[in-house]
Amino acid sequence: MDDSVLLTPRHAESLVRAIETSAQVRRRYQFFVWLQTQLHALLPHTVAACGAYHRGRRELAFEVFQSTMLPDPVLHLLADARSPLMLGLVGRWMEARGRAVVVDLNDPGLPLAAGPALGAVIVHGVSRPQRPAELESFFVFAQPGQPIGPERVLHLELLLPHLHATFLRVQATEQEMNNQPPPTQSRPGQVATVTERERQILGWVREGKSNQQIGELLGISPLTVKNHIQKILRKLGASNRAQAVALAITRNVLLRAELPPIE
Repeated sequence: MDDSVLLTPRHAESLVRAIETSAQVRRRYQFFVWLQTQLHALLPHTVAACGAYHRGRRELAFEVFQSTMLPDPVLHLLADARSPLMLGLVGRWMEARGRAVVVDLNDPGLPLAAGPALGAVIVHGVSRPQRPAELESFFVFAQPGQPIGPERVLHLELLLPHLHATFLRVQATEQEMNNQPPPTQSRPGQVATVTERERQILGWVREGKSNQQIGELLGISPLTVKNHIQKILRKLGASNRAQAVALAITRNVLLRAELPPIE
């Protein structure tokens, strides 16, 4: 980290807000929303791979949160702790003596297939005291096509303790609520069985439209919109409209920048 980089007043305010709101994050969908809102001002990204130590497997188990499309092979590399990509990133982090570090995946010294899709990434993690090779968590942030400046390295250094604690709390909460171990590997290519009409409605829900407004846009009744939304909630396992949108984005059912066409 460049010690000459200073935290601007605007970023200091964003840091305080991110820390304060992290305490309310307990579910996976809340974590995704937190990444895309509070952390995004400090760590702009479209892909985040977050890993926590899985005691059963004795290794990190990763989940991938994305707001843009990536090739399935790249997503599988990000979700697999033993892939050449993740092993290479952990290796570079250790070479940096456990500090946040930017890694250019197009570097000839890194024979990683993910280079063209991700470009440069910034990584950081938490290891056990006096045991740098034993990781408790590890995080990878990417925004393909965008450079990663030294200020982002500073931001990740400052955010890491809260990012670590928040993600581990989410894992513990999800395990307790589901009464089963957390997933050992995310399934990037999995898509919920949402119809094209339901996907259109989700897009307008994300834009804050009411049932009445969505019905007028799509030429259907508000009651029909309501019925579609109830089906969407059941299919995605969501309890409300905001959660449904967040889950749809994480599962590639709905892209962050995509607005469904009006028929």
